[in-house]
Amino acid sequence: MTVTQQILTIAAVVLGTMTTRFLPFLLFPAGKETPKYIRYLGNVLPAAALGLLVIYSLKGVTLFGGSHGIPELTAVAFVMILHKWKRQTLLSIAGGTILYMLLVQMVF
Repeated sequence: MTVTQQILTIAAVVLGTMTTRFLPFLLFPAGKETPKYIRYLGNVLPAAALGLLVIYSLKGVTLFGGSHGIPELTAVAFVMILHKWKRQTLLSIAGGTILYMLLVQMVF
């Protein structure tokens, strides 16, 4: 990659980042009420994104081969229980990841 290409790549990344950071402030100024559909999307998109990630993560699990999906399902159940108990997202993610890694590396 030439120096010109590197500069153009960095400029494109900076432009994309700045646009995504500043655009919401330009579209929805502080004194103006946020539209209902934007508030609705703000409520439903986080859960939809997490659901999509869970489905994507579990798509390759086969219940009829290998470990029968036991480590994955155990980790998912652990995350659900831990999050219901403590209500801390990072703790739930870290706990589930650590449990899954321990199960895959040491048990299965």
